Amino acid sequence: MNESTAANESTAAAPAVGSFGEVAAVQRRTVAVLGAAQTVGSMGLTIGIATASLLALQISGSESEAGLTQTFQVLGTALASYLLAPVMARYGRRVGVAGAYAIGGLGSLTLVFSGVLESMAVLLVGSILLGAISSAGYAARYAATDLAKDDKRARALALVVWATTIGAVAGPNLTGPAVAAARAVGLPELTGPFALGSLGGFCAAAVLWVLLRPDPLLLAQQRAGLVPVGGQRAGLSWRRVAEVLRAQPTVAAAIAVISLSHAVMVGVMVMTPLHMAHGGAELRIIGIVISVHILGMFAFAPVVGWAADAWGRLPVMLAGGVMLLASVALAGRSPEGTSWQIFTGLFLLGLGWSCGTVAGSVVIADQVSVSARTDVQGAADSLMALTAAAAAAVSGLVVDHAGYPTLNLLAAVFAGLMLVIAPFARRG
Repeated sequence: MNESTAANESTAAAPAVGSFGEVAAVQRRTVAVLGAAQTVGSMGLTIGIATASLLALQISGSESEAGLTQTFQVLGTALASYLLAPVMARYGRRVGVAGAYAIGGLGSLTLVFSGVLESMAVLLVGSILLGAISSAGYAARYAATDLAKDDKRARALALVVWATTIGAVAGPNLTGPAVAAARAVGLPELTGPFALGSLGGFCAAAVLWVLLRPDPLLLAQQRAGLVPVGGQRAGLSWRRVAEVLRAQPTVAAAIAVISLSHAVMVGVMVMTPLHMAHGGAELRIIGIVISVHILGMFAFAPVVGWAADAWGRLPVMLAGGVMLLASVALAGRSPEGTSWQIFTGLFLLGLGWSCGTVAGSVVIADQVSVSARTDVQGAADSLMALTAAAAAAVSGLVVDHAGYPTLNLLAAVFAGLMLVIAPFARRG
């Protein structure tokens, strides 16, 4: 299929929709399909969170290198977000998001092979590919806002985030059965979660490919009098992004808030399984803690979205910053192994991330025009992933040389910086 044919098919996927009722119906269907994909796709990502660093530690024997799995995964997210922007501008959300989920599923399979081969290099390649699932989830949340009314935009975005809860919470709790299944078929135990997770990525891709019609972004472009970009851009346009940020500093502040909240969350979360393992916590308990953390990230998203619509974006961002400070204070004082502090701290870590990410993302959706939408959203997701990659890389070194409490102290600095920047994202 040549580019002209693909572009024509993408345009055909967004038939003319005129009345408010028709647009509202498409919006409801879009949110439902995106939610279904998130439900199964999130399992493909979160099922390996509790075991990725442990698999890397088993292969490499180094705690510093164990942190590289999350670093390479978020680097993969940044790369995928960069590449997705022009794909979605040209062909719409369906092609871009479904493709990202499929690539993430392939990454999960690659991680299985890394355990079989005992190869750190293969593991890092798989981590990069797996990062595409995060990018797909981020793009899906923005897709929910393409046709949303102004006063319901945060709730639409939050509903897609909330849909992640089922797969995200179930994933880590399936770690034990997945390990047992891997043992039964002769695979290394820690590769089992990734084998199961790959199914989630491929299923999410299939759901979006078949059901996300008409495409919400292409329909929004039509309604704005625009057409798909065609072959005009080969990559994300950073010049266009710079123009938007110069004209709208509130968008730049929102991107900073999202990036800081993500860096704090990833930096602390990725080292928590090792902190608990040092105290003799079982893999099952570690999986439960990660589930509680993910519950905080996603389960309360509808409440967060409602609050952002009802009370404003800024109060929700500030609440997120306060929760992140409380979370790292508790986690930093937790003993190794299992404790109430680690359970509570990881829950607040997820909930604070939800507040900062949902409210900050809606500021971007509020203020960026359709013509620059995929560029700015792609840049925001890329920058968010890059800051998280840096946090993940540093976290392993900090824990190795200074300990888990010091890591949380450094995270508190970034959570405080988020509180300073958030007021600049107030909508004018």
